[in-house]
Amino acid sequence: MRTTLDLPDETFRQLKAEAALRGETLKEFLRRLIETGLAAEPEVLAARRPRSPLPILRPPTGIVHPALSNPVVEDILTIDDSHARP
Repeated sequence: MRTTLDLPDETFRQLKAEAALRGETLKEFLRRLIETGLAAEPEVLAARRPRSPLPILRPPTGIVHPALSNPVVEDILTIDDSHARP
């Protein structure tokens, strides 16, 4: 597939010079760079953007609320729904 890239002149000169130093055509060099970059993307992103820690939620009253399991939450919601006004 053919495509067009808009590159700054200096970037184009650097790419062309590097390809020549490696004995590759510009097309071969760019294809190899892109394929290498795509293959390494997950590791690069993980190293560049570490995951943020989960927020710690504290109630303003200082009262610690117990952790509720999904079945307990389901029971609470079911009870609340049965007492809701029409």
